[in-house]
Amino acid sequence: MKAAVLYERRTPLVIDDLDLASPGAGEVEVRLVASGVCHSDLHHIQRDTPTILPVVLGHEGAGIVTAVGPNVTRVAPGDHVIIAFGPKCGECYYCVRGMPYLCTPARPARPRLFKNGQVINQFLEVATYAERTVVSEKNVVKIRDDAPLAVCSLVACGVTTGIGAVINTARVEPGSNVVVIGTGGVGLNVVQGARLAGAARIIAVDVRDNKLEFARAMGATHLINAAREDVVERVRALTGGYGADYAFEVIGNPATINQAYESIRKGGTAVVVGVADENAELTIKPVWLMRQAKTLMGCAYGSARPQVDFPRIVDLYMEGRIKLDELITRRFGLDEINEAFRAMEAGEVARGVIDLA
Repeated sequence: MKAAVLYERRTPLVIDDLDLASPGAGEVEVRLVASGVCHSDLHHIQRDTPTILPVVLGHEGAGIVTAVGPNVTRVAPGDHVIIAFGPKCGECYYCVRGMPYLCTPARPARPRLFKNGQVINQFLEVATYAERTVVSEKNVVKIRDDAPLAVCSLVACGVTTGIGAVINTARVEPGSNVVVIGTGGVGLNVVQGARLAGAARIIAVDVRDNKLEFARAMGATHLINAAREDVVERVRALTGGYGADYAFEVIGNPATINQAYESIRKGGTAVVVGVADENAELTIKPVWLMRQAKTLMGCAYGSARPQVDFPRIVDLYMEGRIKLDELITRRFGLDEINEAFRAMEAGEVARGVIDLA
C-alpha cells in the first residue's frame, strides 16, 4: 500500500510502500477516495511539534469501508464514510459531556502501519495520505451514498471547522457583523458559516487579492486587503464606528489574533481558529477584557460532534445551501503531494484535494 510518509521535518514527504494491519476489534479498514490538503498537516512538516516521526500525515479524508473487525456495529463493508480525525474514545471526561473534539483517551490507538517491521505513526490516529487506512469505528461517519466522496472529504476538517466555529462555537446571531481574518480553506468555510447564520455583513481579510475573491464567491460582502489597508480602522468604518460583533482569526498568528480582538466592538467575541506555533505567545491588556466586556475564545474542530454534524453538512451541500465543489480549485495525485503543499502555501488554491481512488 502506498502512503506519504514524513521521515524528517522540513523535508518533502516520501511516497513509500507500507504494510497495513488488518482491522482488530472495534476497527474498520477504509479504501480512501480523496484527502484534502490542509495547513494543519503543513505545520507538522515545517515546525517542531509533539507529533512523533515517522508519520503518515493527512486527516481530511473520505472513502469506502472495505473490512470490519469484531464488534463493529456502526458501519459495514460498502458504506461510504467521512473520516473524523483524532481520538474519539466516547468515555473520557470530555466525550461524555458531548465535546469529542477535546477527547483525552486513557491510552493511544494501537500501531497499524509498518515499514519492514518499523512502526509508522498515524497522524491524529487516521493517516489519510494513503491508499487505505485502519481506524477505530468511532473515527468514521457513515453518509448518504449519493454524495460525491471526493467533495465530501473536505467535510472531515476544513468545512466542519469553519462552519462549526460560527454555528457551534460562537453561535453567531442573524443580522450580526462578522469579520474573518484569513481566507484559506478553513477561513472560506467560516465565511460560509456566517452566511448560513444570516450575518448582515461578512468582512473578509487577507493579503492576497485572489484569496479575497474566493471569499467573495463564498458569501463575503466586503473585502479588506491587509497589505494595503488598516484592518481595524476599516472594520470600524464598515460597522458604524463600533467594530464587528464577531471576529474569527483563521491564521494562527499572535499579530492577527490581536487584530481580531481589536476589530470587535465592546461586548463582542473574537474566536481563534488558526493553529499557532507551539511556542507563540499572545499579549493582551487584561484591563480591557473587563472594561470592554470582550470575549476571546478558542475553537477546536468547530466544536463539532462528527456523528451529528457531518451528515447535516452533507445534506446542506446536497440541497445547495453550501458550496463544496467550488472550494476545490486543483486536484493532485498522491505522488504530487509535495506540489500540493507548495500550491497551498503560495495561495494558489482555495483547497487542493489528493485523489486516491
